[in-house]
Amino acid sequence: MADWKRWRAWLRAVHRDVGYLAIGFTVIYAVSGIAQNHIEDWGDVSYKASEHAVAIAPIADNEPTAAAVARVVAAAGLGEPTSVTRAGDELRLEYPSGAKATAIAGQVTVQTRTRRAFIGLANWLHTARGKKSWKYIADFYALFLLYLAGSGIFMLKGKLGFKWRGATLIGAGVAVPVLYVMLAGGPGQQKTTSPDDRPVKTATVPPKIDDSPPVLKPLPPDDDDAPGSAADKVVPVQLGAPSK
Repeated sequence: MADWKRWRAWLRAVHRDVGYLAIGFTVIYAVSGIAQNHIEDWGDVSYKASEHAVAIAPIADNEPTAAAVARVVAAAGLGEPTSVTRAGDELRLEYPSGAKATAIAGQVTVQTRTRRAFIGLANWLHTARGKKSWKYIADFYALFLLYLAGSGIFMLKGKLGFKWRGATLIGAGVAVPVLYVMLAGGPGQQKTTSPDDRPVKTATVPPKIDDSPPVLKPLPPDDDDAPGSAADKVVPVQLGAPSK
């Protein structure tokens, strides 16, 4: 009995310390998870978008592109762009940060976006793909959660432990995702408002009907045809579709 009490005390101590270590990770993943769940309603909350206009002399059709780009870059104040697109007197500049500068009819419209301090970084960390070091840190956090879930089962005994209250609450927690999968029908079966999940409609193209008149084609003569004059011969013809 003494060994069991000592083991349970160590379990509670480690559970406490792991819980402290996991608090920062839990806040990051919880907040970013809520933001990503509601991205259709809230939009991309990782960035703060802004827009302003700057007046410049209109770009003439015969003005060299290099000169026009230099004037728009100076007006936008965003540095050198990564891509330039020009169509007559319209000029569009794009930047690595996602900012854009569009010059039309003597006005440069500058669209910028700035990553928000907390939610922007939290959303960036939420997906570990492309982050080699963070991927393993996120794995350790997942192990922390598994330990917290497993050790919490055996921390208490009696009516508040696993046999009574714990088993009931664990069953309720497991039943929620199981019932949702059963009622929703699983992946690809649930109703959704996401345009990416809607089935793609394909147009049915009717077969093409050839209405052109038939063309008369002469058949080659047989080898056993008797020689004769052109007037005595009857040339057979065959109806067929025009050659393409």
